Parts: sequence; C-alpha cells; structure tokens
Amino acid sequence: MKRTTVKILLFYVFAFLPCWVNGQNGKPFWMDNDVRNMQYPSDTYYSGFAIVSVGNSENVENATARAKQAAISELSERIRVAVNNVKQSKTISIDGTNIDEQIYKMFSSVTTTNSQTEVVGSKIETYFDKQNKEVYAFAYTNKYELTGYYKSNLSVNIGQIESFVKTAQDLEANGEKAKARQQLENAHPIFSKIRFAQDILTALDSNISAEDLQQEKSETFYNTFMQMQARLAQAIYVYVENREDLLGTKVDIVANKVKAELAANGCSFVENQAQADFLLKIDVSTRTSSQFNGLFFCYADTQINLYDVRKQKTIYNDEISEKGGSNTQEKAGRMAMNNTVIPVVEKLKNWINN
Repeated sequence: MKRTTVKILLFYVFAFLPCWVNGQNGKPFWMDNDVRNMQYPSDTYYSGFAIVSVGNSENVENATARAKQAAISELSERIRVAVNNVKQSKTISIDGTNIDEQIYKMFSSVTTTNSQTEVVGSKIETYFDKQNKEVYAFAYTNKYELTGYYKSNLSVNIGQIESFVKTAQDLEANGEKAKARQQLENAHPIFSKIRFAQDILTALDSNISAEDLQQEKSETFYNTFMQMQARLAQAIYVYVENREDLLGTKVDIVANKVKAELAANGCSFVENQAQADFLLKIDVSTRTSSQFNGLFFCYADTQINLYDVRKQKTIYNDEISEKGGSNTQEKAGRMAMNNTVIPVVEKLKNWINN
C-alpha cells in the first residue's frame, strides 16, 4: 500500500513540476539543468542546450536563430560522438567516404540568421530573458522516434539501391553499358546513406540485430555493385557526332556501321558527351567520279577526328577517300560510303584501344 502511495506522489510531482518551476520565476522548467536532465534523461533523449547574448546592434530574432543553431549543433554533436563510439565492422564500408565528416555535415551546418539544420524529429524551445538580454534554446529528440525514422530510412535507401542495381544489370545484359554505368553512379552515394543509417541505429541500440540493420542485403548489393563497376570500368565509351551527305541527301550510313564494328571490339556509345572517354567526329561527302558502260562511280571523302577526353587532346585526325561503283549514282555513292567503314574502323581501333 505504501509503495503505491509513493508512486502516485511521484507521478504528481513530475506531472506538475514544469508548472511549478514556471510559476516560481516565469521561466521554462528546462532552463534548470537538474530539472532538464530529469525530464529528458539521456537514456531516452539526445539534447542540446545553448545560451546566446543579444549583441548591441542585433535584434532578438537573429539572436534566437543563433541560439537555436547552437542547441542543434550540440544535439547533433552528441549523436555524432555516440555513433563514433560504436564504430563496428559489421556495417559495409564505402571506399573514400569519411563517415565522421558526413555525420557532422548531416546534423550540423554553418550558422546563419536565416536557416538552421535540424535533427530528424527534433523539437526546439526558446526563451528570451529581457533583463539579461540573453536567449536560451533547448533542442531534444526522442531516441525511439529516431530509431523508427532510421529503420524506415534504411529500408527506403536499400530499395533504391536494389532498383538501380537491377536496372544496371538489365542494361548491361542488353549491351547498354554507358547507361548501366550511369545507374551505378546514381547508386553510389546511397551506400553512404545506408552506412550512416546503420551507424545511427547501432548507436541508438548497441544490441540491434543484423536483421534490423539489413546487413546481409546491404552487403550483397554492395558486392554486386563493386563487381559491376569493375566490369563496366573496362568498357570504352564513345560519343559520335556525324555529318554525312549522299549526293545531297543526309544519311547516317558510315556512323551506324562504324558503331556496329567498334561495339564488337568492346566500345559502348553514349548520348551525352560528358559521359564519354572519346569524342568521334565523322564528316562524309560524296561526289560523282565517272560513268562507263552504264556504271556510275563515286567517291566518299571522309574526315575523322578522335578526341581523347582523359588526355584532353585530339589523338587522331585523318582524311580517307574510297571509291564505289554501281548502276546508279545513288548506289555508287552508298557503295563508296560502305567501303569507307572498314578503313576507318581499323585506324580508330589502334588509337581507342591504347
């Protein structure tokens, strides 16, 4: 009976404590360190507290923004430290990714008067002390709410990775290597987000299971990603720009056949030249040469220019003329263009493969 009475008394004490504190001096209860720690215990909350003095030429709104940012920064720093303290080998590692720096950037930003970085689910309360010209700010977030958010966030990001990898696999199988590589480029930054969510969840619950971290899935997708990236890195990506004139008619005869021949030698072709390793320009014009016994003869004069994007210079430039004959001028010109393809490809292969 006595134990029940004590519980009831404690309930009323904690329930009305904030009001009592406010009633004593008109200030929020969270301004008192002991009361704040009692109401927002560290085993349930991450929190940050800040006091900012209002400058002589500063308005209260700007000072309040600075106080909010300072409180959020302290809150995010506590989360960053918690994550750093539970560094473990069971999460995937992303080459070249500084997780500590990323965590800091995700939860903190340079303070400005017009913006602030907020931790997911955080709440911020402020109080302006007119007498002392100080702004107080208190930021806090519930660990259970944070856990729920990052479990959901982890699932969303893994779903995105699965979609990008699956699309890349389909594109690679169809020979569209450039588009497959683009899908992997889209996927790459998401792995950092997955790692981040896993670290946050582990910091929030050191006993969290590998299943909740979706560790097996993330590692499987990452291994698949790395293997595909290695394969696609060996491919050669070419952007082709062509202008072809068949006795006054615009065509794509040489370009299409050159692409087909180079594709058989490991080249892939992109529609965006920013994705290319090489830029290839093909300029073809045809001219009538002669006529004999009902046969027409034409020349295809071709200029080719191959630019190496990595070296940032033209590595091959040449002019090629090939002759073709048939029973009409149009067929003779087309034959001359077709005869141009193999010499062009043979010359290009020597430079592209180096």
